Amino acid sequence: MGILDFILLILIASICGGIGQSIGGFKLGSGGCLMSAIVGVVGAIIGKWIATEMNFPQLWTLYIDGRPFPIIWSIVGAALFTAILGLIFKKTEKK
Repeated sequence: MGILDFILLILIASICGGIGQSIGGFKLGSGGCLMSAIVGVVGAIIGKWIATEMNFPQLWTLYIDGRPFPIIWSIVGAALFTAILGLIFKKTEKK
């Protein structure tokens, strides 16, 4: 994988991670684009695993340097990952 392909992959993962964080309703620290990229990549792994286990179709897949990157499942996985982390790290409100 070349440097341009890697940058493109990080950019797409960042966008998917940002959308997933918005849907999940929890911001993971102040990492910005880097944190969104990490959430997008983890979301792609989780989402692709869920889609494979449940026999769901690959709805929208981009191929970067011959490798598939599942856009929809990355967003779904990132939202799920963000929601779970939000439940774990959510601060309890004091009354």
